[in-house]
Amino acid sequence: MVHMITEHFTKAKSMVFPREVLAGHGVMSSAGDICVSLGLGEKALLVTGGRTSSIAGRRVKRLLERKSIEVRMERTGAATEANLDKLFASASSFSPDMVIGVGGGSKIDLAKMTARRCGASFVSIPTSASHDGISSPVASIKRDGVSCSLDGVMPMAILADTEVISRAPYRMLAAGCADVLSNSTALRDWEIAAEAGREGMSTTAYVLSRYAGESIMRDAGRIRRYDETSTWLAVRPIIASGLAMGVAGSSRPASGSEHLFSHALDSLRAGNAMHGEQCGVGAILMTARQGRDWKPIAAALKKLGCPTTARGLGASDEQIVEALLRARDMRERYTVLDRKPLTRRSALALARRTGVI
Repeated sequence: MVHMITEHFTKAKSMVFPREVLAGHGVMSSAGDICVSLGLGEKALLVTGGRTSSIAGRRVKRLLERKSIEVRMERTGAATEANLDKLFASASSFSPDMVIGVGGGSKIDLAKMTARRCGASFVSIPTSASHDGISSPVASIKRDGVSCSLDGVMPMAILADTEVISRAPYRMLAAGCADVLSNSTALRDWEIAAEAGREGMSTTAYVLSRYAGESIMRDAGRIRRYDETSTWLAVRPIIASGLAMGVAGSSRPASGSEHLFSHALDSLRAGNAMHGEQCGVGAILMTARQGRDWKPIAAALKKLGCPTTARGLGASDEQIVEALLRARDMRERYTVLDRKPLTRRSALALARRTGVI
């Protein structure tokens, strides 16, 4: 007789997914129906911007009111801690059941953080797709001029209307693609951390993030300006990248040393580039630091019309080198920069070898 010795299995993992994801032509018109079908409540705080209120905010407000949902619309600006405090004050006096973000990345981030603070459901209705935050629980909020990654809430629903998003400035969509292209660097950094015994990995999140990055890499040459088909090709992997973070319970699947480089540039107040553009250049640099071929990433970025150099980011050569040196200390996240720390000399050589400076 064989006696089996068993131990109690105690491992547990929480994965949060949206209950509805709609992407495609005209899906914004379903906003009221979705909120009702999900039973999100009777009061909505609608977070939008000055320009996006005319593009989509007022339309969404009407759609909700037709379903007897009381709406308070707040027009806000950049994703700063000060604006977040103002929105929370409004939410505190209104007690919304749901917070709906209608706009670009900053409005979505402010909405998800407001929803977290007041314990409401969050609905994401992007009018542009400049980064994968449109579908993730992670928000980027500026504190004293420096972007900080914060835990928000996962959207209960995402309505990505390609008709609306395709009309946004193309640079935003290209930046969103660049953000997702950098997933390959983030995933290798995740592997490096796991190999060093610093943390475990989620295979599901890893595969979802890799799919998103590889999709953008494959279709980079097909994504064109102000074309709804191109927007469709880009939006699906951008959404998938954000969902990978929900599966992992952190930004790990889509944020590694390339994002640390971007945060370092922010801390230096270097240039005038968008977040995704900075991450794209960071991916070139950090892929090379990882000992992998960086040229396909640079080629894909060029096809998208994204910058690949310091000049393209509006930064000086010295700022690029300084950002490389600062990146490791931007947050506690084990990456290639911990395995292979940079010196000023090696940082300069890296930037020159990749053509960034």
